[in-house]
Amino acid sequence: MTATKKHLVVLVTCGTASEADRIARELVAKRLAACVNIWESPVRSIYRWKGRMETAPEHLLLIKTTQSRLAELQRRIRELHNYDVPEVIALPIIGGSPEYLAWLDESVRKKETAKK
Repeated sequence: MTATKKHLVVLVTCGTASEADRIARELVAKRLAACVNIWESPVRSIYRWKGRMETAPEHLLLIKTTQSRLAELQRRIRELHNYDVPEVIALPIIGGSPEYLAWLDESVRKKETAKK
């Protein structure tokens, strides 16, 4: 198992399955995430919002990315998300298989633009 500080799992909750799917597809298409798992069954979230306790079903995204792509990933989530304050929590991956982590790196690497 390889130790790492540059790989992340980012947690994001969405209000609907269609929003979760749309965000996940966009993040992978733009190479901001190597993989996004969508928790198919809603999770039940209990939280305080505007001074009141709320409960809501939400769909959880588990996003695999790198530290170098995090700022752009957060910016894109804010643009795509319908919440005023979307949850974006980045957790470090402290280890993993070298092959998987190499694939993760390659999957989020920005494509080189051809020089003219």
